Amino acid sequence: MKYKILAVLIIIIYFFQPFFLPTGGIGADSLSYFGIASDLPNLKTNLFPLGYPVLLEICHFFVKDYFWASKILNFVFIVGILSFSYFKRFYFRETVLLLAGKTAFFVFCGVISEGPFIFFLYFLFYFLHQMFSGKKLYVNAVEASLMMICMFTVRYSGIYVYLSILIFLFFTFLKLRKEKFFTPLLLFAFLSGLGIGGYLLFNYLYFGSFTGEDLRGAPGELIPIYVLRDLLGVSNVIDPYIGIKPASNSIVSIGFQFLILGIDILMFRYFLTYYKKAKETSLYYFHILIWIMAVTYALSLMVSGWFQQIEEMNMRMMAAANFCLFFSFLILYFQKETSDKVIWRVGCFFLVFLSLYNIKSPDNYLKNKNQIRSQVSKFKGKKYIYNDEKAMKNITVYHIPVINKSFSYQHTNKQKGELKQSLVGSIDPQIKWVKYDTVKNKSQVLYTSQLILN
Repeated sequence: MKYKILAVLIIIIYFFQPFFLPTGGIGADSLSYFGIASDLPNLKTNLFPLGYPVLLEICHFFVKDYFWASKILNFVFIVGILSFSYFKRFYFRETVLLLAGKTAFFVFCGVISEGPFIFFLYFLFYFLHQMFSGKKLYVNAVEASLMMICMFTVRYSGIYVYLSILIFLFFTFLKLRKEKFFTPLLLFAFLSGLGIGGYLLFNYLYFGSFTGEDLRGAPGELIPIYVLRDLLGVSNVIDPYIGIKPASNSIVSIGFQFLILGIDILMFRYFLTYYKKAKETSLYYFHILIWIMAVTYALSLMVSGWFQQIEEMNMRMMAAANFCLFFSFLILYFQKETSDKVIWRVGCFFLVFLSLYNIKSPDNYLKNKNQIRSQVSKFKGKKYIYNDEKAMKNITVYHIPVINKSFSYQHTNKQKGELKQSLVGSIDPQIKWVKYDTVKNKSQVLYTSQLILN
């Protein structure tokens, strides 16, 4: 019963959290998804895959608001996973605790493509699990390939999950080729490759590039401090509850990240005691595949980040890898432990902690949105919005009396310019945000300083 109650609480918390955030969980990438969705059926860019914008546009057809369209999708994703797990008796306790962790909290409270990506990844786990269990091998192979293709259509990083499948097949070929699930696994890999290859071919023929690589900015300078921060971010992939959120290159910030690294090392050693027991189970190779997925995804994403302009290796970037490792651990934990008292309490504690931390400075998204909406209608003919208030920083200085040191923290959700930009983009996605003020016809640009937000 307690897991059913926690499942309901997760649904409620994830649905209502964004209303207490200044932007409603909408960020720069969210505006890009809204923009692509609002352009449909016209295709103007392949910088982002079409999967998530298509889903947004389907929901937008009914509710006529992209924020509410994203809310519906996240609600469907979280309820879909929990309902499926419960009625199919597929690791329900494990799934509830999995969705109480940092990855699910982050992706289902925001408007990001990781939401559908994690949704499809969960069902990929299910179909692979059924294959390794010897159930409806070829049917599950086809369904697993559909999940793999869907993952790629919402995030190009799905190619790294596919790469992990190929690595697994390559290194286990001699050992597993006579297992009854191996041929269906090959079929799964083949069909997935056809789907992914077909999507890439479509991109190339229609846009002239495979993944919009010609539209991406040049990567930043690869200096040691950023490599270090990426490595710290990747190491944090093992932690199911505490996520690294780099604030700066200051000694205090880097020192805090090393403190988290110490916790991550202890966490890895604890998880390892259960991972080692996977060999005693009938699904040993299922767990190996999940581990390979996590490692391949994390390392491939980190290396690709050094050669293209993407975010550093933060909690969002590592979401899928963390989801893999945590799910594997939870399955093994409940197979070996007779009591769930500790993990239940830890899971509940961090769900409460994450919920409170996320709204440590509560705001009213709907109020902010209505205030900006009344102003946007006055600016006719605007095609772009540019944040010209970047110099205005909302910073809090914290002082530590014991060591007589102070450090500053820039509130990512409280920067007025970015907040106005996100609100305008959610109200009218046809007003596209621009990173630099390079539009020649300034009359087409709406500057955030022209908007008032109390």
